[in-house]
Amino acid sequence: MRTIDTLRLRAVLPIVAVPSNVETDDSLTVSIGKTIKVAALMLCPADSIDSVWVKVATNEYTAGWVRESELLQQAHPDSIISSFIIGFSDQRIVVALLLLGLVVFAFLLQSFRHEHFRLVHFNDIPSLYPTLLCLVVSGSAVLCASVQHFAPYTWSAYYFHPTLNPFSLPPALAVFVASIWAMLIVGIAVIDDVRKQPDVVNAISYLAGLAGICMLVYLFFTFTTPYYIGYVCLPLYWLWAYHRHRCVGTTDYVCGQCGAPLPASRVCSRCGTKNV
Repeated sequence: MRTIDTLRLRAVLPIVAVPSNVETDDSLTVSIGKTIKVAALMLCPADSIDSVWVKVATNEYTAGWVRESELLQQAHPDSIISSFIIGFSDQRIVVALLLLGLVVFAFLLQSFRHEHFRLVHFNDIPSLYPTLLCLVVSGSAVLCASVQHFAPYTWSAYYFHPTLNPFSLPPALAVFVASIWAMLIVGIAVIDDVRKQPDVVNAISYLAGLAGICMLVYLFFTFTTPYYIGYVCLPLYWLWAYHRHRCVGTTDYVCGQCGAPLPASRVCSRCGTKNV
């Protein structure tokens, strides 16, 4: 584990509970950012604050005892996945992502009104992948919020023993991790498909708009699922997204020369061939 705050340890496990605000002569301090390892666990029924004490060590010379509740507040598992979870769960980061998503969405929507600008759900490209990515993100958000809110012990176990292998996890977490892999695969497909689209003037702007939409979708379903609103909105959103894709994101014809989607004029915008 890695400390995210100063951690005070006691060299000797107290038999009688000592209040956490009382300084003792046998205490020692572990500074921020130190890597510590769990060496032992001990139950202290006499402690009314927390009966579970944990012995942690930074090296063979620095070791001590701390209440489990204090340890969990001031340290987190030293793994990339756990660090990402705790960082992404920070309320300040969530608020920043929400504001960033709103700013990006407002900017792109304004550009969409004044220019021939491509934006998923509104003036989409003839590709299923952007819409599919939004559907996967929304489903993943509902799964994540459901496990965190309704099965906190399962989520806590995953937090301390994270893995990207869905086959070694309980069903709900397995589906969630599989959705993360699906997000990655579909995201790569989106980038590759957007790069080949003749109607996309600026691929970076389209991808930025898609990222902004995905961010807002994820935050919306993350916040609404614990109140059961997300379960009602998810199928409605999926139906609306599919309907929008059928209306604005498909084409009935492709160029016979290069295979690119054809506009109404039947003149290919990629190779210039006139199709009849």
